[in-house]
Formats: sequence, C-alpha cells, structure tokens
Amino acid sequence: MIKVALVSLGCSKNQVDSELILGQVSSNKGFQLVKDPYQADIIIVNTCGFIQDTKEESIQTILELAALKYKGSLKGLIATGCLTQRYQGLILEEMPEVDAILGTGTFGKINDVINGVLAGKRLKEIGGPAYPYKASEPRLLTDSHFAYVKIGEGCNNHCSYCSIPKIRGPYYSRTIDDIKKEVDWLTGVGVKEIILIAQDITSYGQDIYGRKNLPELIRKILENKDFQWLRLLYSYPESFPLELLDLMKEDKRICPYLDLPIQHSSNRIRKLMNRRGSRKDLLNLIKEIRTAIPDVVIRTSLIVGFPGEEEEDFEDLLDFIQEVKFDRLGVFKYSREEDTAAAKFDFQIPAEIKEERFQRIMEKQQKIAANNNQKYVNSNLEVIVDEIDKEYALGRTKYDAPEVDNLVYIMDGHNLKKGDIVKCRIKEAYEYDLIGELINE
Repeated sequence: MIKVALVSLGCSKNQVDSELILGQVSSNKGFQLVKDPYQADIIIVNTCGFIQDTKEESIQTILELAALKYKGSLKGLIATGCLTQRYQGLILEEMPEVDAILGTGTFGKINDVINGVLAGKRLKEIGGPAYPYKASEPRLLTDSHFAYVKIGEGCNNHCSYCSIPKIRGPYYSRTIDDIKKEVDWLTGVGVKEIILIAQDITSYGQDIYGRKNLPELIRKILENKDFQWLRLLYSYPESFPLELLDLMKEDKRICPYLDLPIQHSSNRIRKLMNRRGSRKDLLNLIKEIRTAIPDVVIRTSLIVGFPGEEEEDFEDLLDFIQEVKFDRLGVFKYSREEDTAAAKFDFQIPAEIKEERFQRIMEKQQKIAANNNQKYVNSNLEVIVDEIDKEYALGRTKYDAPEVDNLVYIMDGHNLKKGDIVKCRIKEAYEYDLIGELINE
C-alpha cells in the first residue's frame, strides 16, 4: 500500500482544500494516509503564495521535504495550492525536486496524479483557479469539533496590493442549499463550531443570485440546531450588511466576533489601495456594531509600509488604533507583488521603515489588548477545548477564532476532552491569554 502524507501551509481556506485532498486520497483503497512525512512514499504540499514570506515558506518546505528522496522512502513530491496556481510551469522548471503540480482548481485529480508520479511521469495539472466543491465530496477533517465551511472563492475587490484575484479568480459563490448540506453533514459527525469563510463573505451570492445575500444564507444555516457556535470570518467593512447585527441579537449561537480587515485608516492611502469608504465611514460602522452588540469583539488586519505611506499617514493609523481599540489585530508589512497595481507605484518604502512601523503598531496593540482583556477577569465564559495537556486544557472563547486569537488555559482541565464546551471562571488576563478555572455545575 502506498503511504501518502500531506503538508498544509497558509490560511484556513487552504485548510479546507487540504481536507478535500485528504478525502480524495482516503477514498482510494490503494493509498494509506500517514501523518509523518518521513514515513511517506508520496508527499503532497498544499502551498501558499500570496505574499513574499509565504512564498518563501512554501519553497523552503518543498526543498526540505525533497531531501527525503535521498534519505527516506519518498518516491514522489507533489505541490498544489496558490504558489503553483500563480507560477504554474515555472515551478517545474525551477524546482526539479517537484514531480508534479496541481492548481487551486484541479486538486480533484490528485489520485490520478499520484498514480502518474508512481509510474515515473512528471505532471502538470493546472486549470481554472476555482474548485467549486460540493457537500457530497469526501472530506477528511483536521479537527473533529470545529470546521471551516468555504461559502465562496476568489475576489472581485481588486485591492491594488493584492494578488488573490489573479490566483483564485473572480468571486464564486456556492449555493445556499449545498452549503446547508455541508453544515448538516458536519454537525452529523459531531462538529460543534461552524466557521464560515471566504475572501470576502459580504460579497456572497452576488454572482449566482444577483444580489448579496449573506443574511439569507445564515438564516438557512441556523435552521440546523445541532451546532453550538457559528463564526463569520472576513467581512469587508465597505459592504458590511447591517442586517447581520439583527441576526446576531436574535440567535446567540452566532459568535459576537467580527473580522473587519480595514488595512489602513488614512484616506489617501486607502484610495491608493483601491479600498472604498473613508476613515469616517469606518468609525461610524464600528460605532454602529458596538452599539448593537455591546460585547462584540472586532478583529482587523493592517498593512504598514504601503508605497507612498508618509509618517503623517502612519500617525493617522496609530491614532485610529488608539481611538478604536481593536480587540484583536494583525499586521502585515507590505509585500511588493508582481502583477499588482501597487507594485508599479513610486515611493516604495524601505524594509527598515516597514519593520519599524510594524513594531510600533504591535507595541501599541499589545497595551490595548492587555487592557481590553482585563474586563474578563472574574467573569464566567464558555470555552471550547482545542487541546489537552498533562496539567491543563487549552481552549477558546466565542470571542476567539482558531490559530490567530487568544487562548484560555484551563488549569484544572486535564480530564476534559477536545470539543468539550465548558464554563470557566477567568482568574487572570494577559495580552493574548486568559487563565481560567472550571466551574462545576
């Protein structure tokens, strides 16, 4: 039996693709999935490639795994994902270590490609950027208690810094009925937290229904009563549907958590970024959200060092962060990506200035986060358990998404199980972590 391992890099959307690849491989009786690449005959690397850092990580991972051909049992190395979709044949030309590549829209052919590689072929299976998967397709979940549901693929926003539309194509929505079928299947196998994702969930439905109808999709999903939490990821503030706030008030299973990637507050820089809406629009939206949902947690992502960003623009961003006091925040240093409008802009910012601005943002946010988290001390919060250690359990609250947000250390939780949702008394709070004790009911 051929042993196959998969290494998944990049974002949560890539994780869904990886789980679909694993589902395809596991459906073939001639293949056995293994977790350890050192034991594998075939390794699949699902790459990321939208900024320089992720491209470098993907290439380094491929090269490190390729060494197993000379000191392990590895017979074939296959790359798929955003890096291969973006650079296509160049990967095979520049990396002789790679035996086959698939794109973001062709990984359904993975079993045929594995067999081709085993037969000594060097293959290139690159097609359209979108893989419109159906709920009926086999999928092997990475985690048993939470799952990402990709409601759409691609993007129509065409921000000047972003390569995603060129890699993943225009926005493509799955149907409401098919998404509902997937949610029903996931809850049927025990998933407790459903996480809706897309590059921009607020654009959902425009391409197939002629209108944006994310609220309608959510209402349909909420007909399923077998999950505890519903989380929404990546809501563009420029097109945020206020109707969502009514739904959040009506059904408490919708986590009071919104990820609003603003990227910048300076009106001048936002215009250069091709982002709609002004600084004032952002402030008004955030105020409206917090008024409607008082306990909401708002996460955002920012870019520093965008071409032409003057100190005045950066100070505007610092002031904006101080005024809004985002609960969660991620920062990227601008990456000059070929085939994007911003790559051609004058006044590219030196790396040392990007780094300095990155550090200043993080230092400010660290203080804000530490102060924000103090409000949870001596409160009782629901926590979903993600990991078990000998001395404690690790989990998250409704206010935290997997991988990127705060953790709760449950100090007396070593007897819990992954996926348990328990009540904890928060005893201590730090910048990015909470310490809690179980409440015995």
